[in-house]
Amino acid sequence: MRDARTNIRDALYEAPGPRTRRLTAVGTALTLAALVVLIALVIRRFYEAGQLDSKYWALFAKYTTWRYIGKGLVGTVEAALMAGTLTFALGFTYMLLRISRLKAARAVGTALVEFTRGVPTLLFIYFFFLVVPQLGIKLSAFLKITLPVAISASGVVAEVLRSGVNAVPNGQREAAYSLGMRERSVFLKVVFPQAFRIVIPAMISELVIVLKDTTFAYVVSFPDLMQNAKVLISNYDSLLAVYLVVAVIYILINYLLNKASDFMARRRNQVKGAAAV
Repeated sequence: MRDARTNIRDALYEAPGPRTRRLTAVGTALTLAALVVLIALVIRRFYEAGQLDSKYWALFAKYTTWRYIGKGLVGTVEAALMAGTLTFALGFTYMLLRISRLKAARAVGTALVEFTRGVPTLLFIYFFFLVVPQLGIKLSAFLKITLPVAISASGVVAEVLRSGVNAVPNGQREAAYSLGMRERSVFLKVVFPQAFRIVIPAMISELVIVLKDTTFAYVVSFPDLMQNAKVLISNYDSLLAVYLVVAVIYILINYLLNKASDFMARRRNQVKGAAAV
């Protein structure tokens, strides 16, 4: 009998043998060596172009620069959290439509999911930035970035939640019905909590996408990290240095979110393994 703690990768792929491990190690070493050479060539190119001169990096010795970057980072986090909350609310609504017993509701849910998944985020942003004001609706720059980003990601979240609901064993529903619970209570108190725990890693990964989509905030002049970076570049004429620092900040944030996703996935597998034992 297979160990309950076996993950999907172990179930689908056999453990690599000694020869495969050696080939993997050699391939990894060659890839790292090639990457180091590529980075060295890029740095040399920047050096020859004068982009590594101290005048382009002196701004980072000033407290005001980091305070300004920090304000942009706060704006990015606020926009990402708001967009993430709206994404979950919309995705949950679409998911309910998709699993409804009413054929018309399922059709509407499917149309909304396919529409939001098929339209690029930037088009939604331009719609809220250019079209919505002409309809007499005035929105703040914050809403002009969070609403379109949320709408764009909501279709994917709906499908993620629906997959979690479908993954809950039918026995859980049948046991709840046998206790006399109504259908709505069964879904909200039994099915959905289990489904949400299943998809938490995927939801965190989707938050990474939402965070990256907020970089379009410069379109609506919302003072996020990218917008503040553009202001620094215009003031100090230091394009490479500013964008490099901002890229490192984004990489660190996304790295932490991905680590949180991996942690939640491992924790869920450990809980399942302990329950099976």
